Amino acid sequence: MRAARLLSILLLLQTRGRMTAQQLAEELEVSVRTIYRDVESLHSAGVPLYGDAGWSGGYQLLAGYRTQLTGLTADEAESMFLTGLPGPAAELGLGAVVTAAQLKLLAALPAELRDRAGRIRERFHLDAPGWYRNPDEVPHLMAVAEAVWGQHRIRIRYRRWEAPREVIRTLDPYGVVLKGGRWYLVAASDRTPRTYRVSEILELHPLGEGFTRPEGFVLQDYWQSYLDEFEARRIQGKVVIRLSPKGLRRLHDLMGQAVARQATENAGPPDSDGWVTTTIPIEGTEHARGELLRLGAEAVVEEPEELRQMIKDAIRELGVRYQL
Repeated sequence: MRAARLLSILLLLQTRGRMTAQQLAEELEVSVRTIYRDVESLHSAGVPLYGDAGWSGGYQLLAGYRTQLTGLTADEAESMFLTGLPGPAAELGLGAVVTAAQLKLLAALPAELRDRAGRIRERFHLDAPGWYRNPDEVPHLMAVAEAVWGQHRIRIRYRRWEAPREVIRTLDPYGVVLKGGRWYLVAASDRTPRTYRVSEILELHPLGEGFTRPEGFVLQDYWQSYLDEFEARRIQGKVVIRLSPKGLRRLHDLMGQAVARQATENAGPPDSDGWVTTTIPIEGTEHARGELLRLGAEAVVEEPEELRQMIKDAIRELGVRYQL
């Protein structure tokens, strides 16, 4: 821990120039007295570091004391500061590691590239989770990541959608994936890879035994094939629907970009009030009922008749509830 802090002091001074003991203490979340001791240690190690007293004083490295990073283009340097997602890194217990890595890179860059990379951090921020929902609670995420990294087997108690709701599984964890702000574990039971949502892991126990990853397994390839299969299973039918101009606009937020795009592409000419008739894909009638009811009076289902009747029944029941 102390060695890492000494390195951080050195990199902060390389990056920012002169800094006071108080500024260093606040940056590293330690006491000023700790900074004094660390500076003495750097002196003893031969680091050309000097300090000036007074209101405008502070610590500074001798000019030219810098580790140069060669072979990096301006575009490459800028892209490095778009790859770190602080929220997901923190969830994996790597927040400090990502920050330290970026600080090292920033300190080693020549002045021109350092300025350009700094502008990237000031002007672009990547926020992975989607709107309209709270992030999953993932108390076992770090244990999952450790098992993946250490390549050791785990036993989990897992909650799933179908009965029996809770199951016990012994898994070989191959990798973790962050999709739409949610964490997933790709792991094998009996050598068959499957996908588990990390937030649904109720208990996790490391078994203290290793496993051999299958030769040729590529996490990215597996995940893409999983997404393709999921999409093929998800779409089970189509709905003919009439939408008001407001309903067509709201479709993007409520049902996603792909559905909204298909609705726009399939839409016929608008009537005198601006309503259009179009076709959209659905996962199933039960799921579609809940989704389309969210559009309220801005949508009217034309087909299939089963879904149309389900929405009529729901509206009738709401009328009874509200004594209409």
